[in-house]
Amino acid sequence: MINASAIGWIDKFFQEQGALETPLFDYPETFYKRIRATGFIYGHIISFDTPTPINTKGWTDEEISKVALLSALFATYQMIRQDVDSRKFIAIAVQFYKKIHPETFNLFKKILPGDNESQSLEKLISERVKTNENIISKNFSHIVTNALLFEDILGFMHYLRHNEIPDNYFKKLEEAIISLVTLALTTKLNPTKFDDLLIKLFEASVRFTKFYKVNVQNLETLPLDYFSSVLERYYLIDMAGLALWSDEKIEQNEASFLYKLAELMKIEANFVAQSINDTDLFIQLHKKDIPYFNYSNPVKHFYDQATQSVIVLITRNKNRLLKEISQSGELMVLLAHSTQRDLDEKEKKKVKKQLLDICKSIPSLTIFLLPGGSLLLPILIKFIPKLLPSAFNENLE
Repeated sequence: MINASAIGWIDKFFQEQGALETPLFDYPETFYKRIRATGFIYGHIISFDTPTPINTKGWTDEEISKVALLSALFATYQMIRQDVDSRKFIAIAVQFYKKIHPETFNLFKKILPGDNESQSLEKLISERVKTNENIISKNFSHIVTNALLFEDILGFMHYLRHNEIPDNYFKKLEEAIISLVTLALTTKLNPTKFDDLLIKLFEASVRFTKFYKVNVQNLETLPLDYFSSVLERYYLIDMAGLALWSDEKIEQNEASFLYKLAELMKIEANFVAQSINDTDLFIQLHKKDIPYFNYSNPVKHFYDQATQSVIVLITRNKNRLLKEISQSGELMVLLAHSTQRDLDEKEKKKVKKQLLDICKSIPSLTIFLLPGGSLLLPILIKFIPKLLPSAFNENLE
């Protein structure tokens, strides 16, 4: 099973998927619609466009995003170059990211001289899926891992076809997305509580430009002619449509906005109709699982995200953690008591101290030793008894 947080996960990905005999033959339009069906376009990934299905049980959102980005990049490589050689793809993908990286990638600090190309790509992808850390800290917790990963696919297409990227390509693409989202929101007759969060979502995801107050007054003043690829134009329409989504039927003036945008970019009207229907269907089916639509308050969201991360860490280190705990008789007794009553302050301090000592010996759990890590300890303490044998609680009686 792939562990996208461990070194070597890219090689493991290609090993599990198996060697392809023939490249993916596809048209850009059908390729885009397949990728959109996975949720990649919307920033909430529900599946991968891979020959062999991948079980993501126990994965974090960041790990899912890493594999989805790798998979989409490789599918793009197959489509454009008509080649299935994963080693060639990895080398070209590394060259691509080295060429377009902004200063925030800190490549020279991330990539070491001894890294092979797979390890270099792993670090580049890991850096790419992260959102803007300054924005995250201001909002206490991010809403999604990254909502704009498809821009990498568009840029990679340019690179594969021309061995270069137009100057300021990503900056112009992000500015167009921000402008369209902002303009789309101004057309909504019934604003929703999600509108401000949508702005925060994109604000946290931009990497090549600074988020700013848009001064564009209408669609006609946007430099849409810059985007000549049909996939670029599809993507811009979908991003605008995402901003217009609501629980109710889309209003006439909102639909008119999308049709006008398509007309300016010379995209057929039936794509707009399909975009509206597909976006609505996707969100209706997966709304309860999309953090963006369940963002009630920053503290609760932080706790939910932290709980998920802690559970993944504990589960993956279960055997070693239980071995360390079992060797501490006092800790076992206190944990047992915690399943039946609230521990007093003195007992809580003992549990905290002994657990931190154990975490020092398990590299993956050193997160609890970092500044603020103590805030996550209650989650760890609460979850540990669930990992212990069923006889654990019975023996207390």
